[in-house]
Amino acid sequence: MHHQTFTLTTHDNVPVHVNHWSSGATPRAVVMLAHGMGEHSGRYADFGQALAENGIDLYALDQRGHGLTAQHDIVGHFAHHGGWQRVQDDLHQLRQLIHHQHHHTPLFLFGHSMGSYIAQAYLLTHSAGLHGVVLSGSNYQPVSLYRAARLIARFEGWRQGPLGRSALIEWLSFGSFNKAFKPNRTPFDWLSRDAAQVDAYIADPLCGFRCTNQLWIDLLGGLQEITPISQLARIDARLPILVIGGECDPVSAGKRQKDLACALRHAGLRHVQLNLYPDARHELLHETNRADVTFFLIDWLNQTLAASRSHPTKETA
Repeated sequence: MHHQTFTLTTHDNVPVHVNHWSSGATPRAVVMLAHGMGEHSGRYADFGQALAENGIDLYALDQRGHGLTAQHDIVGHFAHHGGWQRVQDDLHQLRQLIHHQHHHTPLFLFGHSMGSYIAQAYLLTHSAGLHGVVLSGSNYQPVSLYRAARLIARFEGWRQGPLGRSALIEWLSFGSFNKAFKPNRTPFDWLSRDAAQVDAYIADPLCGFRCTNQLWIDLLGGLQEITPISQLARIDARLPILVIGGECDPVSAGKRQKDLACALRHAGLRHVQLNLYPDARHELLHETNRADVTFFLIDWLNQTLAASRSHPTKETA
């Protein structure tokens, strides 16, 4: 397995840090990964190694305001203006680079948590040519809830400024997540049943930070955008989508991942699969059953690749 890092300089001159894991040979497929809030792409090294051992490359970028990308900017902050569009543009620029380096190689998109929302927004305009999408640790709630939450974020932005970091927003978004796992050992027990993985997250200086009010305004506006069925109907109906998560994930309470799969099907997508793991929490790739999850994901990628040979889609950059 080969691992390298590089910097992708975006169109607005932000140096985005990218991790690339490969077998060193020509890959059978490529996965492009968008990570979640308050973490970074380096945490997916084990997944990258497993994919590489199966002939699949993984490219994972540190989102704006996250990981090593944040060393060039403000931690927990997308941008002063247009942040939601900029994180989508970063994904597309990485896709163009992958397309240049692996011109005829099937490409999959993997989005976890916040990354799953960015992935869905990206799909509204760039789903053509992708061979499949994995939405991990995702969610689906009414637009009215996101609208109300964004009003609170905008108020906090007015009260503290766009770069303020609101304790109220953090409490409203994450405050209840640990309640189901009392007695709590740490504030992040909701991430995984694996205590060592939770401890590694807490010890990682690039994880667990509070995001800016402006990032929350951007994110909640994005959730309003991607939630309506009429918007999801813009995604290529032939695109295979896997919704995967833990039944005890407090982000979705399990049920709302089912709601997301139903919404995608209702929007006309013909190849939507749902796979939920009993007792698992938010981060499946850092859970006690991560080996089984990884095996399932690789099997899904292989099955989707086999099916795509019979029903190819137009490749675009």
